[in-house]
Amino acid sequence: MHFLKAFLADNRGATAVEYGLIAAVIGGAIVSALGIFSGRLQDIFNAIGNNLPGN
Repeated sequence: MHFLKAFLADNRGATAVEYGLIAAVIGGAIVSALGIFSGRLQDIFNAIGNNLPGN
């Protein structure tokens, strides 16, 4: 029982979990932003490619 109480009171891993959650939120935001802007970005690269000499 003492081991269980000590285990539940230990919060050393909480910081790692918090950093993991922050990284997951940032990753989700990046993926969402890429999804939103991918069509416009594709149009920009197509316009650049079409205006290059030799096409």
